[in-house]
Amino acid sequence: MNPLALMVFLISLAIGTTITLSSHHWLLAWIGLEINTLALLPVMTKTPHPRAIEAATKYFLTQAAASALMLFSCLVSALQTGEWDISTPPNLMMNPLSIALMMKLGLAPLHFWLPEVLQGISLSTGLILSTWQKIPPMVLLLQISHSINLNLTVILGLISILIGGWGGIGQTQLRKIMAFSSIGHLGWIILILKLDPQLSRFSFILYIIMTTATFLSLIILSATKMSQISISWTKSPALTTTAMIALLSLAGLPPLTGFPPKLLIILELVKQDMIILAALVMLASLLALFFYLRLTYIITLTLAPNIYNAATTWRATTKPHLMAAIINTLALALLPLTPTILLV
Repeated sequence: MNPLALMVFLISLAIGTTITLSSHHWLLAWIGLEINTLALLPVMTKTPHPRAIEAATKYFLTQAAASALMLFSCLVSALQTGEWDISTPPNLMMNPLSIALMMKLGLAPLHFWLPEVLQGISLSTGLILSTWQKIPPMVLLLQISHSINLNLTVILGLISILIGGWGGIGQTQLRKIMAFSSIGHLGWIILILKLDPQLSRFSFILYIIMTTATFLSLIILSATKMSQISISWTKSPALTTTAMIALLSLAGLPPLTGFPPKLLIILELVKQDMIILAALVMLASLLALFFYLRLTYIITLTLAPNIYNAATTWRATTKPHLMAAIINTLALALLPLTPTILLV
């Protein structure tokens, strides 16, 4: 793709997100989301491949359906209440509006588009889809968190955690694994949205950091399959090690960055006398833990760190990657700063 055209599309992405984040009016928020969707479609198809075209088509149809439901809900809400303000009091259309935003996020059972779309696009575009594109719908959900139905968030959150764990177990494609990981993490975030929006926002920020770190590591290692990541040690031993630990951070193991969100969410559920739900969520998270551990096993224990005489790429990438280093450090070592981040 022409670099100038790519820059225009990325600037359009930033403008769409900014419009949605700064709007107090549902119509402006909808316009921002539409600009976001339309700006990402050409980026998805920058490599003219049938899988990329298919992924872009699926993404467009899903987002168009979610946008239509969102606009319909906003129109009916405006007819009922007489105003378009985002902080409108709860009304009958709050449930379909929440479902439309959750469909844009890719929460189960509205998740079927996400693994297929992510599998059909490049890793760099997948990074945008898994992080940047989640920000506008999540910010809108945080703004209406006081009006959302608690039963809806609990049911969709629990289903997403289950699907995110179960769906990733049988996968060998890393992009599909990251898609199911995204579904599971968003389930944790939505689960606590009504009870503690600040904790939900905190979990979302850490999800963005950890997912960015994992995708950047995969981009540098040029790994899209398990068989490729198993021989990544010969390309960059240090990056392979940090990628493995970043996966464990995504799994939520202490003392890594991914541990505090899950711990605080479980504590909040126990505080709200939802002990059975907390137990179910912890058991469901073991499914996701399985495929994260399988990935770390494949990275570290299937190939010994030896120098082979064959024509392999032994430490071919020598140039430093500053952004990957910073994001990986954040994805591994933010646990001590948890109280400070929560107070912001």
